[in-house]
Amino acid sequence: MTVVSMTNSGVGGAGLDATDRRILAALDEDPRMTVLALAQRTGLARGTIHARLERYRTGAALRPHSTRVTPAALGYGLAASVAVELDQHQLDQAIAGLQAIPQVIEVFAPAGQTDLLCRVVARDPEDLYRVSEEIRLCPGILRTSTSMFLRTVIPYRVAPLLAEDL
Repeated sequence: MTVVSMTNSGVGGAGLDATDRRILAALDEDPRMTVLALAQRTGLARGTIHARLERYRTGAALRPHSTRVTPAALGYGLAASVAVELDQHQLDQAIAGLQAIPQVIEVFAPAGQTDLLCRVVARDPEDLYRVSEEIRLCPGILRTSTSMFLRTVIPYRVAPLLAEDL
């Protein structure tokens, strides 16, 4: 099982210098930018760009390319969160069960009463019910609570974070 810490993720906030932030800000604007274009945009040598990109790939500075595909484009226009209460002795089995459900696109371990918080997608309300039931039936899961998202008010973004220290 791979767990990514939100406070220490390899090439984390403390490990990013101004050069990293310039490169990542340029990539955030245009993820398809070539090494040459990145070098020209940032005023850095291509060798520096190559080395930094390799460090980002092996660290946790860049998300997988599949996160650029919107679930709505695949027919999953409904999004929700499913709060999960589980038997703590079966955490690994519950996580394995959740990983097997394609519509579970992200899972967090929050502080508080909720043990796990799942971000899920579905085709319609009936499909959301099915996904919620599939989650509830995973080993170790005792109960769930589902909240449907009506719309995205602020989409996922990191540009303000990258600009913060520039």
